[in-house]
Amino acid sequence: MIFYYNSRDLKYKKPFGAVSCGKQIDFRFEAKDGIFVESVYLVLTKDGEQDVYYQMNYGEKEGGVSVFDLSLKIDDAGLYWYKFVTNTELGSFEFGKNKYGELLQNGEAYQLTIYDGEFAPIRQSGGVVYQIFVDRFNKGEDKDCVWNKDGVLKNWNEDVTIIDSDGVFRANDFFGGNFKGIEDKLDYLKDLGVTMLYLSPIFKSSSNHRYDTGDYMCIDELLGSENSFSRLIASAKQKGIGIMLDGVFNHTGSDSKYFNKYGKYDSFGAYQGIKSPYYDWYYFINYPNEYGCWWGITVTPTVNKKCESYRQFILGENGVLDKWTKFGLAGWRLDVVDELDIEFVNDIRKTVKKVDKNAYIIGEVWEDASSKIAYSERRPYFQGKQLDGVMNYPFKNAIIEYVWNKDINIFINNIMSIYENYPLCALNSCMNFLGTHDTVRAINTMCDFDISNTSKEDRLHIRLPKDKKQAAKARLKLATAILYALPGLPTIFYGDEVGLEGYEDPINRRPFPWDNMDTELLSHYKSLGTLRKKYKKAFSGTMEIFADKGLLHIIRKSTDYSQNIQFIFNNSGEKKCVMLKNEINCLDNKAIDGEVSLENGEFIAIKQKNV
Repeated sequence: MIFYYNSRDLKYKKPFGAVSCGKQIDFRFEAKDGIFVESVYLVLTKDGEQDVYYQMNYGEKEGGVSVFDLSLKIDDAGLYWYKFVTNTELGSFEFGKNKYGELLQNGEAYQLTIYDGEFAPIRQSGGVVYQIFVDRFNKGEDKDCVWNKDGVLKNWNEDVTIIDSDGVFRANDFFGGNFKGIEDKLDYLKDLGVTMLYLSPIFKSSSNHRYDTGDYMCIDELLGSENSFSRLIASAKQKGIGIMLDGVFNHTGSDSKYFNKYGKYDSFGAYQGIKSPYYDWYYFINYPNEYGCWWGITVTPTVNKKCESYRQFILGENGVLDKWTKFGLAGWRLDVVDELDIEFVNDIRKTVKKVDKNAYIIGEVWEDASSKIAYSERRPYFQGKQLDGVMNYPFKNAIIEYVWNKDINIFINNIMSIYENYPLCALNSCMNFLGTHDTVRAINTMCDFDISNTSKEDRLHIRLPKDKKQAAKARLKLATAILYALPGLPTIFYGDEVGLEGYEDPINRRPFPWDNMDTELLSHYKSLGTLRKKYKKAFSGTMEIFADKGLLHIIRKSTDYSQNIQFIFNNSGEKKCVMLKNEINCLDNKAIDGEVSLENGEFIAIKQKNV
């Protein structure tokens, strides 16, 4: 190719990736001899606005290459796009990128994220998150826990219910996991290297998942009391662990204080009359039985987030966010954040940060959050006024695809596209995972076991064959090691670390198997957690990622260069050897100087002796 540019190389764009407002950006574009180039323009477009042409400066030739450069400062946060236009003796040509980020004539525009320079979430950087589906993690002795549900309280070793006898799924089988149960296992969590607990919804509800909130101001009685919750927060803090709650503000339950469809609450709910103080919270189509609801699920009526009384209830002084953040929360995870309008998310951030400027705001986003469009609106999640991070589904998808397909170049490109688009402070605050309460269990995802002709009832009873599970465990070890090496917060869905099986919801929400843990897998997770703790500064810094002779290399460096750690992964399908000189094995602290063999699926973590 006559022309060359690489947005991922500091020689051609500096600084790398997203840039803060007002910081100088240096671009370099090259043209090889063989065609006369009259001029080169960088065409910059703020999202939704007109193109702006900047003529690049012609510099000296370097070995038969003409160099064009340009320095810019962009003062307004936002999402920008850019291309190059070359005017030559043969005509004008436009260049963007291909799907691998390489320069391509008439390709897609390069993305440039500009964010507020004061946006710098760092509180959880370098840590480990543990996601707990509270009803299913552990059941402790707490006199404040009260059973008052319309459902069934099961024994811990029973299986979950996927459908009731009348053909309806009510999610009303409970196992009694509670705050005291979590408190009792804090040492276990600390040994995993956990620094943050993300709890599924804890407010009063009729379901076991509690995403259909009944009363935002009350702890669900089956979990304990406000005192139980305070004790958990305090005990976790002593272990260096923060508590993050799941904020479900797009919808309530139909069985709630606010909607009160079944009359179970001592309130005048919206379903009971148009003069209800909550009537304007909802979208009634044909009152009272037709109303807007999340994904058509009638037990979760959608809330009008522009309704002033609802906004005050969630955002105001002594409102939902104010009350619970003051308990000492480390942060909030916002459920279906793309269903919330932009101003509502802005105000959530303001409310939470007013209580604690270091509190962590995470959003549930399944795509590239830097350029997300929802309801025809571009979402400014990472420009400084909304989210500190997101649930990083693109990384999950990239890791799983790489483990199975072994295409190292596709994997690197998938990772680099996110690394390039997200502000580093935001990426280092994202939750990276292999499974959640919404997905198939990690061990099942890694298993080569055909379930294509099975029913949900079949999948409830399937247990992975021993040989298949052993192979799946090997893949899971590799996948988790990659997960822990990447920028962001590795996140464990409770039970994944001990091989808990399960297909789709609710089969993936079984009780934690305390009496049947895979200790080998658990040891693997603990060793990775130890690395994260020991090299926290490196894991809070930058990343280099590249392929060499079929091996994947990921290098993490602290911004002050005081720590570095390099991972080398073999997912090639065959044994590989690598020459190492003057290195330390970070897993056992032994010196390495010479050839190291890595079987397929193995990895090594190393650092230079003098660092």
